[in-house]
Formats: sequence, structure tokens, C-alpha cells
Amino acid sequence: MRGHAEIVVIGGGVIGCSVAYHLAKNGKKDVLLLEKAGLTQGATWHAAGIIGQLRPSRNTTRMLQRSTALYEEIEAETGQSTDWKRHGSLRIASSPERMFEFKRQMSLAKSYGLEMHLLTAEETRDLFPIMSLEGVEGSIYVPSDGTADPASLTQALAAGARMHGATIKQGVRVTGMTVKDRRITEVITEQGTVTCESVVNCAGMWGRHIGEMVGVAVPACALEHQYLITDPLPGELPDNMPSVRDPDISIYWKPEVRGMVVGAWEDNTIPFGENGVPEDFAQQLLPENWERFSPWAERAASRTPIINEVGVRQLLNGPIPYSADGDFVMGKANELDNFFVSTGFLYGIAGGGGAGEMMAEWIIDGRPSLDLWSLDIRRFYPHHNAKAFMYPRAVELYGKHYTLKYPLEEHDTTRGVRKSPLYAQLKEKRAVFGSKAGWERANWFAPEGTEAKDVHSFQRGNWFDAVAGECRAVREAVGIIDQTSFAKLEVRGPGAFAALQNLAAANLDKPDGTAVYTQFCNERGGIEADLTICRLAEDRFYVVTGTAFGAHDFDWIHRHLPNDGSVTTFDATSAFAVLHVCGPSSRALLEKVVDGGLSNDALAYARCKEVTVGSARALAVRLSYSGELGYELHVPSEFAAHVYDTLWQAGQDLGLANVGYRALNSLRMEKGYVAWAAEISPDYTPFHAGLGGLVSRKKGDFIGREALEKVREEGPDQRLCTFTIEGDAHVFGGECISRQGKVLGVTSSADFGHTVGKPIVMGYVPSEEAGHSDYEIEAYAETFPATRAPEPLYDPARSRILS
Repeated sequence: MRGHAEIVVIGGGVIGCSVAYHLAKNGKKDVLLLEKAGLTQGATWHAAGIIGQLRPSRNTTRMLQRSTALYEEIEAETGQSTDWKRHGSLRIASSPERMFEFKRQMSLAKSYGLEMHLLTAEETRDLFPIMSLEGVEGSIYVPSDGTADPASLTQALAAGARMHGATIKQGVRVTGMTVKDRRITEVITEQGTVTCESVVNCAGMWGRHIGEMVGVAVPACALEHQYLITDPLPGELPDNMPSVRDPDISIYWKPEVRGMVVGAWEDNTIPFGENGVPEDFAQQLLPENWERFSPWAERAASRTPIINEVGVRQLLNGPIPYSADGDFVMGKANELDNFFVSTGFLYGIAGGGGAGEMMAEWIIDGRPSLDLWSLDIRRFYPHHNAKAFMYPRAVELYGKHYTLKYPLEEHDTTRGVRKSPLYAQLKEKRAVFGSKAGWERANWFAPEGTEAKDVHSFQRGNWFDAVAGECRAVREAVGIIDQTSFAKLEVRGPGAFAALQNLAAANLDKPDGTAVYTQFCNERGGIEADLTICRLAEDRFYVVTGTAFGAHDFDWIHRHLPNDGSVTTFDATSAFAVLHVCGPSSRALLEKVVDGGLSNDALAYARCKEVTVGSARALAVRLSYSGELGYELHVPSEFAAHVYDTLWQAGQDLGLANVGYRALNSLRMEKGYVAWAAEISPDYTPFHAGLGGLVSRKKGDFIGREALEKVREEGPDQRLCTFTIEGDAHVFGGECISRQGKVLGVTSSADFGHTVGKPIVMGYVPSEEAGHSDYEIEAYAETFPATRAPEPLYDPARSRILS
């Protein structure tokens, strides 16, 4: 066993071999991959090998496109056969609603530049001749998808890694690691100890266990998955027959040596390894469960009757990796400075090639070239790693793998994990809750006489009229929104100002009592965080960011703090509830119950001060995401119920209404306000997003300044635009933006503007195309005329918010 390696990769499945291959190919020759058994012998060897590319995220789709590009070339590079076949993929619609969903995917694929075709039932059977046409509405076909043999593909990646200088050791089990000053310094194995500079956890279903060795939460697990292989079918299948899915019956097919692989996504699958995946589990299967699989086999036979005429060669039941939200777990862990994770891959063969490339960039360059927030390990919180949360949620998502994906649909399991102190009161007020980062948040409030429950649709949900009423209340009177789930961090100490000033694009050198809306940028100028910083004292700051972004944003802060003890932090998320009071009557309401004045002289816009509301002290921050006069009241959690009751009683004669997050989204889009992970991300600078005015030219150096000055001088290559749509378009984000038939981009956010009376979308277009007024938005494969708004649709002069 060698005594040192710059980078140690743990796990010899398709992901680990791809990471080692890309690291070595990009110049990192001192790479050591450790596999406890043999390559592919975890979950890779029994994977179905179906490779699709389209995903809801544009960057995830791009990553999977890089996989297929690599698979086209790796055999020629290494001489190792992969059985890669670019024969395309079919998805069958066996219901009108499924066809409607497919039309939505058509528009999404078009905006991503991914070729996709909508086929009739007869055209579908031409590609899949063994199918019955009964109940078939049509299908979608992606010609660039394909299949590969998972074991051979992994061996090709391993061969490529060796060719470029990496070392692969099989039969070497990692038993521990040594951590010093937030860094792994040694990897301990049964065959000796290896010192190292970085470690990459690619251990698949053992990923959580490897994380536990060094105190890192890795919410990855494993679930049972079954598929059968038939005996040879009579007659010849077409040489170019694609892989096929019929999501309405939760079945997939793949040609397999004159026979057919037939797999299912059953309800209530069985978790594997809840008490730890056995370390000696290698190239093994689980007992076949015909009782559970039989109903799905009958469904498959109804679509492909020939299956009834041939025997079954084998029913395979193997554990597959999964995660707490069903997507990959990638990136650098919060807890350590040199521990990277790439595990929890449900579709690891499809993702493997691109994921290896992204991880190599993450390790070498500090970040991937594509923003992968939807896959980033920092999207998780500790509760996601708890078995009581992870396994029930994973089983639910597994069962919903092929179900209709309605916009704004919420999960059912492991709800109620995190609750605001106002949860019970809002429930009594008929709140309909959604979940974000485990928090129960009121999405909307059901009027009396209506059911307090989401009824989802690809068109307008049953909440549409109720949300319209909430928007009217904010625009015409006053609303109250429970925003307790905001992530909050106190930053204190003599070095606090300098540390935050180095991160913020805006100038924080403001008087005490100032609230600064700003972005944190990386060295390339991309936006890493979008947040508010309140200066409470010379050496005390209160940082507020979005519910889902706390782990990510606070990690960015902590990684850039000095290590001399001059700065301390405290996560205050649970310590304070937040009530957002907004609307033209918000000041009149608060003046009834707040000690001290709230006039512009007493509390101007973007200022904050301590006040007393009823009997409770609160930090009042004059900001509003709704575009109206508004105040955030940050209240110690134990006083939240009292403050809410005090406001509610005082506001009845002013038209006070409870307002949820769906109304807030509509209101912020009318105002042109952006959201991180939608409009802004590391892919874009503030100048791309129309936030260039927030970038200070007066302060000294800060992270990203040089890159931002270059963009300021040269101009951004893309610009964020807001569009209104003419016609009854149902938009939810992911629609295609075009002009005169030329595809320009994809919408980042979409909603109905209840004040302007039209659907609104936001999205980026090339700068040279951003000066026009006439565009088209394609939704559900139907094109609607759209008009670019040159300024915010609502109150462009800001007279309301500054009133």
C-alpha cells in the first residue's frame, strides 16, 4: 500500500472511476482509488444501464449531456468496450394528462437545446413494435439518449484513469480517517495508512457510513429495486430499438441479448441497510420478491403481451443508491475543508460521466463550471440525514418516480419536522402548508367554504382565487406573512466588519441600524449568495437569507472568516420568528401596537431598530419582498404567538389578511425582484441580473471585484428580462423563450400577476436580443406572444415601498 496520494477516491463504482478518470486526465496524476471489493461490485454491476438526459434543471441536463458525449469517445480512447448504443428513448403517454405533461417537457427540452419529438401512437409502435396500442395517446422520443453496459463502461473509465496516471487498488477497505484542523490528513485502511491532501467519497450506498467516519452528514441510502430479464423473444427486435418507459404504469423496457429487461418502480419499496449496509456486501443480489413484483409484471404484459409467451430468465432484486430528496449528493462538505462527496446516484450510469467531470472541476478549480445547486450537498440540513426522515422520504419518492409531476406539488412523508411557533394559529386560520428545508410554511389560506387542501393541476390549482385575494389585500390594505423559516446568522467581533465587507458586493460601511441588501460573489463574479445584512452595532451584524439557503450561505461565510478568533457566529434561525407586515396600511397597523414612531424619519427604508410590539421586543427591519410599504418583525420565538395575536386583533378594521408564499411569489415577480437559485446563481453576475447598481465602486477590494469590473466595462453577455404573456398561458418556470422562431433561453420563474392581470415570466436572453419588445413564450408546446417589460411591472418609481 502506497504511503501518500494527493487525492484519495473511495469507491470503485461508475462514479468513483469517473472521478478518478477526470482528475487524472486534467493533470492530477497522484490519484489513488480505493475499492473495498472489486470495481462495479456495489450497485453498478446490476444497474439497468438506461441513459436519459432531460431533467428539470438545465445544468443537470447539461451534465448528463456531457456523460453521453464521453460515452461516445471512451471506447476509442481506451480500447475497452462499453456496449454504448445511442438508440434513443421513448416515453409512452397512456393518459391525456400524461400527454399534457409531455408537452411541457417538449417546451423544456426545446429551451435546453435537446432534440425531442412528439410522436403519435402509430409512430411509437414503429420504434417499439412489441407494444399494444390500447390506451396509448402518443409518446416523446429523444434520439440522443442511449444505453450502455454498466460494468463495461466502468471498466473503460478505470482503464482511462490508469492510462492518465491514476492508481486503482481493489480489495482495500477503508476503516477510518484522521482529521486535524478541519482537514483529513490520513486515510486508514486494512492494508495501511495513506496520507493525503483531499478525499472524495464515492462510496454509493456506503456513502453515509464513510461520512460518519469524519463527522460529515451524507444523506445517502439504498432501496430495493427489481427488474426481470426475459428469455429470447420470438422474431427479431429492431437493431435501433430505444429504451422505453410507460410512466402511467410505472414500467420500463430495455433490449437485452434478444430478450428484454422489464423493470418497475413499485409503491412502498423496501429500504436496504437501515442499520448499516453490510461491508462485505459485494456483487450480491437480494432475495427475489415475486409477490411484490407480480402486479407490475402484469402491467408490463398488458403493454407488451409477448412477455406472456416467453419465460423469465431471471428476476433481479438489487439495492440501488438513493438520497433524502431523490437526487445526487455532490460537492464539498460543510464540515471539512478537503472532503468531497459524490454519492446517492439513482441514475448513476446516466450521470456518471458528467458527474465525474464536475467533481474534478470542484476539486481542482474550487467549483464546477456549471452551477449544480440542485445537487449540492449544502442543500441538506441535519434532519435530512436522520434515518427517521431519510428512509420514509426516499421510499415515497421512489414510488413517485414515474407519477405525474404537477407544478408546486408537495411531498407527503416526514412532514412537520420544523414548525414555526405560529403553526397552530395559522392552521386554525385555514393555512395550507408546504415544506421547505423541513419547515412547514403557509402557502395559501383557504377561504371558508373551500377545502383547505391542494388540488394540483397542470393548469390552475384550486388555490388560484384565494391567492388572488391575498395579493389584493397586500396591494390595497395590509397582509401578514409568517417568514420564521428565514435562515439567520449573527456575526460578531472586532473582525466582523472586515470579514463581511470582503464578501459583500455592496458597501457595508454604513451607520448602525442600516439594513443592506447585497450579494456575495465568487472570484468569477458569480453570485454565491443573495441576502440582507443588518448592522446592529459597530462589531455586530445580523445576516438573513432564504429558508433553503442557510447551510450554503453560512458555509460561504464561515469558509472566509479569519481564524484568529476575531469573529464569532451564532445561528439564530430558531431563536427568532419573523412576521412580515406589508401593504399600504402596514404603518397604520403597526403604529397601533408599537411603542415609538414608524414614520420615514423614525424608520426609513432599509433601516432597522428595536421596537416593542405589545409586550415583546422585536427588531423591526423596513424591507419588503412584496413591493409595498413593509416591515419585518424579528421576534424572540417565545413571543411570536403574542405578537401575531396583537397584530391580528389590531388589524381587523384595516383589512388585515393572512398571506402565504404563493401570493408573495406573484407579488415579487410583479415588482421584478429576483430569487437565488432561480434568477441568480453562480452562473450569473449582478450585472447579468440587473443588480449592477448594488455593486459598490467606492469600497476597497472584495471577492469578485476584478471580475465584476470587467463585466461592468464590457457588459454582460446575457440579461435578465421580465415578460408578460398575452393569452391564457399556464406557466410555472421552464418555458422556452424565443423571438421570431429563434430559441433564446428558458424561463427561471413564472406566475400569474394578479395585479397586472397577466402571466409573468422571467429569464435570461443574449444581450444582443434583450432590447426588443416582442417575444414568444412556449408553454406545453403552445406558443404565446409575450412583451418584455423595460421596467418593473408594478410601481417602477418605488413610491409605494418608500411611502
